[in-house]
Amino acid sequence: LSSLLFTSCPGSCDVELGLTLLARLLDSRNDTVDPCEDFYKYACGSWEGKHSSRATEESLNVFDVLMEENQLILKRLLEEPQFGIRGSAKEKAIQFYHSCMDTQKIESQGTQPLKDLLNQIGGWNITGVGKAKDFNETLQTLMGRYSTFPFFRVLVGPSPFDLKTNIIQVIKFLPLVICSVLQVLRVYLTYLKKLGGLLGGPQDGPPDSFSLTLSFISNLQRVVTPLQERQQRGMLFFHTTIRELQEKAPAIDWLSCLQAVFHPMQMNLSQPIAVHDMDYIRGMSQLIEQWHKERSTYLFTVFLSLCPHSHIPAERWRKCLTDTSSFFEPVLGQMIVQEIFPQQTKTLVGIHPINPKQRVNTFYFSFSASSWHVSPWTVRSYYSIRHHMVVFPAGMFRSPFFHTKFPSAVNFGAIGVFMAHELLHTFYGYVLPGGCPTCDRGVLQKSIDCLVEQYESYGSKVNGTFTLLENTADTGGLAIAYQAYKNWLKKHKEEKDLPKIGLSHDQLFYLSFAHVMNFRQLKLQSSLNTDSHSPLPLRVCGPVSNSQDFAKHFHCSSGSPMNPDKKCHIW
Repeated sequence: LSSLLFTSCPGSCDVELGLTLLARLLDSRNDTVDPCEDFYKYACGSWEGKHSSRATEESLNVFDVLMEENQLILKRLLEEPQFGIRGSAKEKAIQFYHSCMDTQKIESQGTQPLKDLLNQIGGWNITGVGKAKDFNETLQTLMGRYSTFPFFRVLVGPSPFDLKTNIIQVIKFLPLVICSVLQVLRVYLTYLKKLGGLLGGPQDGPPDSFSLTLSFISNLQRVVTPLQERQQRGMLFFHTTIRELQEKAPAIDWLSCLQAVFHPMQMNLSQPIAVHDMDYIRGMSQLIEQWHKERSTYLFTVFLSLCPHSHIPAERWRKCLTDTSSFFEPVLGQMIVQEIFPQQTKTLVGIHPINPKQRVNTFYFSFSASSWHVSPWTVRSYYSIRHHMVVFPAGMFRSPFFHTKFPSAVNFGAIGVFMAHELLHTFYGYVLPGGCPTCDRGVLQKSIDCLVEQYESYGSKVNGTFTLLENTADTGGLAIAYQAYKNWLKKHKEEKDLPKIGLSHDQLFYLSFAHVMNFRQLKLQSSLNTDSHSPLPLRVCGPVSNSQDFAKHFHCSSGSPMNPDKKCHIW
């Protein structure tokens, strides 16, 4: 297919890169399927089964493939010879990575580093290592010395109540996601037993203690209030003080623990605090009070993030990359940005035409003060309700999501749709009851009901209300990105030439959209209860079936599955 595209491409094409992308798009589709019957099967029907490189995982998707490529770029940058960086943060990051890769030296130290850690935080009763300490004394050590919070996270960021001021924020943190699959539970129990044996405890370990750990974390998950329920109750954030927080969640010595985190800054009981999900914090406190005698139940959650992990030698670099990024994320971020955008930074971020290195520094460090939930090389955009901020990591600005050599239809259909999707999340409040006082509520409610009924009619047991915000962003994001593409065409008057592939630029826009939406989800039955997104096929078919432009460009007859007479949209 690639050779066919090369021979049919006129000389004006940006040859290799664009053709590779087009070949990938065409190779993923199943052109025996009518796009007007099922656009997902048409666009992505040949992807499944062709891109599985790890025997233990499901088929890889475009997100996985690109994330793998970004990690390999960082691995190469950290391992290749460096010149002229002595004493720099980059040199320290490289040294840290290489020390992590020195498994011979690490193995020679045995379990002593972990035993030293146990002594500092009060031991683990399963192994007999260390002298027991008070729970809050342990917590203060973890928070102050290791910046580790077993059941919650503490950070400083823009106040949800006044974005111009910063405030200490307490957010929930679930140390381990417990699945209902028995095999997964067995893996964690095996890990616990091996860890206990490694530290000198009984080889099989007391089974009750291990089971209690999983039971504790499972109970912790039950006190989490779903995001949409908190939105409907107007309880996304709770403005309080340390004094009031101490009253509502007394198991934690909040003043001492926060003082340990922010030392030498002085804390007092009147210090304002923003709490995310106060129900969780209150429930967490009650659980700790009930279980405080079972130290193993909460100390294991610490070990998950602090103890040395077992590793497959061939994959050691992945762990070392993760560990290096924990301490040197800004440095690694700058490295990947400079690698991805050596000459494109001006185009992407609209800054002054200075030399490439300065452009990269300006691009990266102008945003480094923000608290991102993802690393710059990851492939996941998101909207942060807490910071009222949309984040698009640099790692997404690569094929197949974006490239300056691609036809603009591909870029707008891929990264453009994701940008519009996340931007629409900033208006989530308008969809909630009472969220738009100036709107015609009757008209708005009809649009909401239309989307809810549409997605529930697909027969996949989708809860249209639970998935409403994501369905709204999917449908609206596709429409807005296509409108932006047409506006771009009006301004630039032309597109890049296409080889003879039987697709127009407009059709290519929608094919590109379906291709990048093809990411892995949990098994359907599990995800229906926990994921606010609709199942993947519906995330493609739902939005295109609501698009009159799609129906026009794929010549779908009225009443066909992808061109129903009744179309739903809010934005």
